Amino acid sequence: MNYEAQRLDMVAKQVEAHGITDKRVLDAMRKVPRHLFVSEALRDQAYKDFPLPIGEGQTISQPYMVAVMTQALELGPKDRVLEIGTGSGYQAAILSRLAFRVFTIERVQSLFMRARRLFDEMHYHNIRARCSDGTLGWEEEAPFDAIIVTAGAPVVGQVLANQLTVGGRLIVPVGDQNVQNLIKVVRSKDGVQTQDLGGCRFVKLIGAQGWKE
Repeated sequence: MNYEAQRLDMVAKQVEAHGITDKRVLDAMRKVPRHLFVSEALRDQAYKDFPLPIGEGQTISQPYMVAVMTQALELGPKDRVLEIGTGSGYQAAILSRLAFRVFTIERVQSLFMRARRLFDEMHYHNIRARCSDGTLGWEEEAPFDAIIVTAGAPVVGQVLANQLTVGGRLIVPVGDQNVQNLIKVVRSKDGVQTQDLGGCRFVKLIGAQGWKE
């Protein structure tokens, strides 16, 4: 199959045509091979505009949603970004083309091992991964210029917000266990400002600052 042609078509019709304008984000999505982050049985669907199962009750996000969240982070080439919920590793791979350093946390050991192996095989050397409770962040590497949470949380986690730099951005789906709203939090010297980016639907964020299993 011509995956490159499918990938370019995905970006043009599902991402750019629906309002994503950040040229760096579009370019990253044109280059990262999404089909390598799903099982071989699902590779013919890798560039469709919907999430796909990756095992352990988790999914790889819809390409458009990946683009929306990534654009909202407003990443610069010198930024350090934390991802909560490595999953397949696809979102971290996109981030690695936009930021100086990516830190990503996955709580499920099997997903963590698979993603880390992919990062090594694909030479994403600016990604550091760990297996732990992502709702607690990565305190020893904080503060971060941006944090992205790729699972639905009951509230904006204060622990994560506290690990932002001044001017740092946090993107997190917040709501109940079925549907959420995508919330952007910007930290300032005086506190935080929030913006609702619209409805979304993610798997549950499990952890001390999220949902219980």
